[in-house]
Amino acid sequence: MAEIQTYFFEEGNAAKNIASVMPDRIERERRQRENEKKRRKQQERRRANAMRKNKLYTAYLSGAVIACCLFFTLYVSIQNDISTSMKNISTLETEISDLKASNKAMEARINIDSNLQAVKYAAVLNLGMVYATSDQIVYYDMDDSDYMSQYADIP
Repeated sequence: MAEIQTYFFEEGNAAKNIASVMPDRIERERRQRENEKKRRKQQERRRANAMRKNKLYTAYLSGAVIACCLFFTLYVSIQNDISTSMKNISTLETEISDLKASNKAMEARINIDSNLQAVKYAAVLNLGMVYATSDQIVYYDMDDSDYMSQYADIP
C-alpha cells in the first residue's frame, strides 16, 4: 500500500527546511528498493529450492514407476509359468488315469483268461506236483515279535 504524505511549506523566516524533508524521502525509497531486491532474491532462492525438490520428487516418482513396472512384469511372468505348469500337470494326470484304466483292463483280461482249476490240473498231471503230507508240515510258535527270520534250511 502506498504511503501518502502531505508537505506544507510556509514563507518567511519560520519556513521549514525543504532540504531536510527530501533526503528522508530519498532514503526511504532507497530502503524500499533494497527491501524489494532482498525479497526478489529470497523468492529466487525459494524458486530454485522448489525446482531442486521437484527434480528429486520426479526422480523418486520415476524410480517408483519403474519398480512397479518391473514388479508387475515379473508377476505376470510368474502367473504365466504357473498356468503353464497347471496345464502340464492336468495333461499328466489325464495320462496317468488313462494308464491306470488300461492297467485295470489288462488285469481283468488276465484274470478272465487264467483258470485256476486248469493251472492246478496241469501242475498235478504234467509237472508231478503232490500235496504236502502231515509229516512235512512244521509249525512254529511265535513270541511277541511279528516276524521270524530263517537262518538255515529246514530238514
